[in-house]
Amino acid sequence: MPFLMAGDPDLETTAKILLELQSSGADMIELGIPYSDPLADGPIIQLAASRALSSGTSPEKVFKMLSELRDQLSIPIILFTYCNPLINRGLEEFCVEAYEAGVSGLVVPDLPLEEAEKLSEIAESKEIDLVLLVAPTTPNNRMKKIAETSKGFTYLVSVTGVTGERSSLEENVESLVRQLKHCSSSPIAVGFGISDAKHIQQVRKWGADGAIVGSALVKRIANASSGMKVEEAGSFCKELRAATN
Repeated sequence: MPFLMAGDPDLETTAKILLELQSSGADMIELGIPYSDPLADGPIIQLAASRALSSGTSPEKVFKMLSELRDQLSIPIILFTYCNPLINRGLEEFCVEAYEAGVSGLVVPDLPLEEAEKLSEIAESKEIDLVLLVAPTTPNNRMKKIAETSKGFTYLVSVTGVTGERSSLEENVESLVRQLKHCSSSPIAVGFGISDAKHIQQVRKWGADGAIVGSALVKRIANASSGMKVEEAGSFCKELRAATN
């Protein structure tokens, strides 16, 4: 599951990259809505959000772009956003617009479990899965509640900290995957720090059902020349796809 920041460098490029990732083997795509205070994100994705906001990207424009791609996108799109934009827009209105744009899932990293029930009900009524996150510091009993409440899959954060490229994965990720598997039958996707094909093979060996690659892809897109961003995204996606075969 590649992660892409909507509007970085602009929404026209984002639309092209979404289609390129789909044709390059992505099973689903996590699409970030830029926010001015992305507390769960490291510097690479923070800079991407800043560039996207500078280009005029807004939730309305992201929904419009996705709506225009509905006939071409056949894989699930999972939106990544924060509580403030949701509350500012209104939970019901946000979910209605997401549904009309063809969104399949929603990830809100700063949404506590205790406050997830209301949003989950609204999202589910619009055929959208609210995906919840489990951190390495999450106690086992709370992990079980999160896994049981999460829809679609459970997002396992592999590190204590923010998003970003890592040279290696934490050793406790394997035991965390096993704990989650014991707690719930829901699929598990590992994110935060998954940076290359080797990492994907590792988490697959540990029993994870999916891997989310964000900062490594966002960095490649940012570093590519303006005419090569789409091709660079597709090439990296094919490389990661090959690791799962």
